[in-house]
Amino acid sequence: MEQQPHDPVTAYHEAGHAVIALALGRTIHKVSVLPNRERLGECRFGKGNVRATDDWVEREILIALGGPAAEARHTGAYAPNEAKEDLRFVRRLALERKSDRAVERYEQRMLGKVEYMLADEGVWKAVELIAAELLKHGAISGRAARHLFELATKE
Repeated sequence: MEQQPHDPVTAYHEAGHAVIALALGRTIHKVSVLPNRERLGECRFGKGNVRATDDWVEREILIALGGPAAEARHTGAYAPNEAKEDLRFVRRLALERKSDRAVERYEQRMLGKVEYMLADEGVWKAVELIAAELLKHGAISGRAARHLFELATKE
């Protein structure tokens, strides 16, 4: 049985979610580019490992923007249509924090933060390593994602 090729854009998107989550101390359960009826891929989070002092709204916004930002860095352009679920989630969280008038500026600031994180050589290397594994296997465990992240980001 011939294996279906996986989409590199989706691999970078999901790797972006995973790497930003790991960089912010969030536990990953599984990362996948195996499509289902609802989505092309997913990054499932584990329980625990979150510091009580964390600004959870900001952390979740940054993780949600990590996918579209990594995808854009890989392709050279943002694809808001493909990321509409992530962007809808970001908007819902941002509205908890900011007024309607200030929400777009806040989202842009958060996107800038994610782009800055992804510009770090080790962080981007982690995205590339995880995306490569996703392209090869379709899905990887959170443990494998953490291993690749640590490999890429250690000095």
